[in-house]
Amino acid sequence: MQLLVVGGGRIGGALVSGLLANGWAEPADLAVVEPSAERRSELTRLHPGLPVLEHAEPGSVAPDGGAVLAVKPDVAASVCQALSVVRPPRVLSVVAGLSTERLEAALGAETAVVRAMPNTPVLVGAGMSVISAGSRARAPDLDWAEGVLSAVGSVLRLPERLLDVVTGLSGSGPAYVFLVAEALIEAGERGGLSSEDSRTLVTGTLLGAARLLAETGEPPERLRGDITSPGGTTAAGLGALEARAVRSAFLEAVAAATERSRQLGH
Repeated sequence: MQLLVVGGGRIGGALVSGLLANGWAEPADLAVVEPSAERRSELTRLHPGLPVLEHAEPGSVAPDGGAVLAVKPDVAASVCQALSVVRPPRVLSVVAGLSTERLEAALGAETAVVRAMPNTPVLVGAGMSVISAGSRARAPDLDWAEGVLSAVGSVLRLPERLLDVVTGLSGSGPAYVFLVAEALIEAGERGGLSSEDSRTLVTGTLLGAARLLAETGEPPERLRGDITSPGGTTAAGLGALEARAVRSAFLEAVAAATERSRQLGH
């Protein structure tokens, strides 16, 4: 097979769905290893023809293929030991906090490792992933990893030393945005809007603002300035936010999440 996905949970399952939907491979070219019988049945139902296995056999991955490690950090070490028997030529790990050095030690000397930090919008094909090369990974390994993750969003290459801040920023970032959405929806409700109408307005506003930022290429401070007239409504709202030190709160949130990522990696 071209790709073995070890772990059929939310991230692993989303990756398989994205790869199949985008024509990266046919179901027979992929396989998923998943210990849960219930989840195996669900994946088989969702993707007819996809091999869903309790375990994989040695030599089952093609020489130009690889494996994706998509399991919980607390079981990653034991799963790596089992995966080392399969001997995939390369492994793309989306396990949070597990360094390429530790992965290389667990997988054996022949396996190239690429570490990735995707975020949860991969579930809808709009993820933001960062990949970093281990000591044995070369350009073709990074190209392969980027090709896999591109099926579920955008990919950026950065040194591994930056993955903690990546985790604090884009890995945890969707939760920050959802908190903003919660607050804005509540504000609309307090102003007299129904919950449904307020959610529709907030969702559309966040989506439109993100597209404007992405598609114009303008810096956010300029886009913010374009809609902030002196003495106007936006200026009043921004003034209230600055008075509450919202900017500082976000800076502190990313710093706290980054530090926690560092702690989990040791």
